[in-house]
Amino acid sequence: MNHIELPKNLFAGKTAVITGSSRGIGKAIAEEMALHGAKVVISSRKQDACDAVAAELNAKHGDGTAIAIAANISSKDDLQNLCNETRAAFGKITALVCNAASNPYYGPAGGITDDQFRKIMDNNILSNHWLTHMVSDEMQEAGAGSITIISSIGGLKGSNILGAYAISKAADMQMARNLADEFGPKGVRVNCIAPGLIKTDFARALWEDPETLEISTRRSSLRRIGEPEEIAGAAVFLASRAGGFTTGQTIVIDGGNTSSGG
Repeated sequence: MNHIELPKNLFAGKTAVITGSSRGIGKAIAEEMALHGAKVVISSRKQDACDAVAAELNAKHGDGTAIAIAANISSKDDLQNLCNETRAAFGKITALVCNAASNPYYGPAGGITDDQFRKIMDNNILSNHWLTHMVSDEMQEAGAGSITIISSIGGLKGSNILGAYAISKAADMQMARNLADEFGPKGVRVNCIAPGLIKTDFARALWEDPETLEISTRRSSLRRIGEPEEIAGAAVFLASRAGGFTTGQTIVIDGGNTSSGG
């Protein structure tokens, strides 16, 4: 059996598109993939924020490492442009990380508006459906490729304050299983990562609340919340040859929150 190593040029000749990568988990994933030799596409809603991250990566890893393409995940046209511009700059897309998501409502299910519910479902499920199918043909033609959806442990358990968000994240896990089965015969792998509470701006309402933070850390085996960099390694694994036999899975990274009954 051939030994699988993780060299610094692990992703040499590879191109990764990461949505929501101007900050938080998405930025950490982009940084780690660039470190291992990938060409990375930084994407979020605001072009200036994307430009800043791309410039940072190019300064660190060499010009041409990263480009910035703004895209609103609620717009199918924006996502198609993201794919088209990536191909024009770097060629075929070999890895996709669907990290961007929305959660405009925090509270009991009875208080959510129809518009808020639809926004969560559209941005967290439909956008991933669009984007995965925008890249799947070229991956299947190449006989290889990796798609990773950033889900959440919210999709694994009930919630009385994040109900719609949890529904969307559970759907992402099922989407990964379905597409893994559909794309697998052509060598394309689809997986999810389900983080616990991570110190990002997106989750600020949770970790800045002392009561919520105390509950989360008290029930976690590691007794702390995570950092974005602690999610990035799993994304690198899933997109690399090391993860070549992993598909249809959800990797939980939560400091032991779910395993301890938190």
